[in-house]
Amino acid sequence: MAKFLYLCSMKKIALLILTLSFATANALALTLSDSTWRTDVKSVELYVEGGPQTLRNEQATPVLTLGERGLLVLEFDIIGTEPEHLRWGISHCSRRWLPDSLDMQDFMTGFPEGYIDTYDPSFTTITDYIHYRAPLPDRYAEFTHSGNYIVAVTDDRGDTLFTRRFCVSEQAAAVHLDLSRPYDGIDLDRRQELDVCVSSQTVALNQLYLSVEAQQNGRLDSRRWLQFSGYDGQALAYRHRQCNIFQGGNTFRYFDCSNLRTPMYNVLRVTEYGGELLALLRPDQDRSAKHFLTETNLLGGYKVNVWDRNNPRTEADYVWVNFSLPVAQPFLDANIYVVGALTDWRLDSLSLMEYNPQRRAYTKRLLLKQGYYAYQLLALPSGATAGTEASTARLEGDHRETPNRYTVRVYHRSPADRADRLLAVAYR
Repeated sequence: MAKFLYLCSMKKIALLILTLSFATANALALTLSDSTWRTDVKSVELYVEGGPQTLRNEQATPVLTLGERGLLVLEFDIIGTEPEHLRWGISHCSRRWLPDSLDMQDFMTGFPEGYIDTYDPSFTTITDYIHYRAPLPDRYAEFTHSGNYIVAVTDDRGDTLFTRRFCVSEQAAAVHLDLSRPYDGIDLDRRQELDVCVSSQTVALNQLYLSVEAQQNGRLDSRRWLQFSGYDGQALAYRHRQCNIFQGGNTFRYFDCSNLRTPMYNVLRVTEYGGELLALLRPDQDRSAKHFLTETNLLGGYKVNVWDRNNPRTEADYVWVNFSLPVAQPFLDANIYVVGALTDWRLDSLSLMEYNPQRRAYTKRLLLKQGYYAYQLLALPSGATAGTEASTARLEGDHRETPNRYTVRVYHRSPADRADRLLAVAYR
């Protein structure tokens, strides 16, 4: 019965995904990565148990190692006072985050699903919520196939609340990453080139069977497949191509709403109105023409935190955070988005800023849990097709000195493989 319920929920997700049209290909990619379908679900975190606390929301995808008994921890809130009966289910995906043909017995032992039975109500908060926590997979289950995975949380009606990505890596290849100025000699002070070399002593590497993906920070729109350029000794090289070159971008903007009594970094004031907390941020500025400043930031991530309480998971409150970008006239050729882990790195209605002619500014209002948050303001051309990369040059500026975090994933699919394998994950 449990297996039947799991398969039904997974089929529902797959059906929803496959019915999306070609015109919404960008939404398709988001659906198979980090997507939330209920507005009362907040502050979703999926991280490796015992992993670095500061990287929970900066690292685009949590990674487990095949053959090691690692656990993931899933935490999230649902606004309200009544707990719900929830389940999680795991499914294997292709390297492009599409459903593949593997059955559950092909990628793990035990059942890849379970109940979420650990939860706590919020305590002394203005906004009531239930905080849920679930370690996964089940303690009797173990992954037997590397690759990309999706965990979906469903309610007792079988409706999907949200999905989150993670990976299981074999770590069977050595990946060398080198960050340098662009090989083409253009915009040397504004762009960064990421070169990759892959070698292995346990797997016979063939460039026809390898797929190498690079990603800047957690940005979904920055993901691209690198092109094979030749050999460097016994290593396969992926370098000196246009796909290796990224916009430099700028350090992330940052605010701190950990303290509701005293406004902190980049918060002008916090007020309570109508049973809700409202935080007004300092107006953002166009930084495209400003000099680069080195700052310590969360690289687009966030960290739940509260100054005057003991347990931020259940005692941190929710605040309506108001963003603004003063501009004399709206941009006719681009849309502006608030992008970071606070909006699941998405370029959609959740992160889209709207122009307010009375205030002569772009504005956005997000319900966020108390803590530290980092973000960028990205511009996407009006009418952009799926896969178009947003621009940092418009409002952030591009600098080669920017300390971006790059993630490289090396996939392998030979004719003998039934599904994509993930040989290695590397960071720079």
